[in-house]
Amino acid sequence: MKTNAARILDRAGIAYELREYAVDERDLSAPHVAAAIGLPAEQVFKTLVARGDRSGVVLAVIPASAELDLKGLAAASANKSIDLVPLKEVLPLTGYIRGGVSPVGTRKPYPVFVDETAELWDRIAVSAGRRGRQLLLAPAGLIRITEAKVCAIAEF
Repeated sequence: MKTNAARILDRAGIAYELREYAVDERDLSAPHVAAAIGLPAEQVFKTLVARGDRSGVVLAVIPASAELDLKGLAAASANKSIDLVPLKEVLPLTGYIRGGVSPVGTRKPYPVFVDETAELWDRIAVSAGRRGRQLLLAPAGLIRITEAKVCAIAEF
């Protein structure tokens, strides 16, 4: 079953593969998802929702194996400070639940920042907008559809 994010990619003519996996409600972590779809954690990217003091809400797309560099994201997004939004705000802001936040097709368009390591891969995986589904696509396709800025925002 296609998700809204997949339909958006279809309309834009961006090639992707939809990969499904069994969801473990006890472990929604990105490294667990990477293992479930058979890819290294560095190739599977999680989408984090943050809020800057100047820009408001932004999306950070970083490898499953990394932590978000808040100072790097603040600098890239022209903020003095930035913090992750509380979990209770993720669904109202994005239309997606924890473990299913996609950088594609959010309720409202937000600035997207993709870690530069995405460009090291021919294809990366991001959430398809529903737990249990991942989109595998070329980083350039993700960057184009989200109008993302590529920057160093991950800490390993």
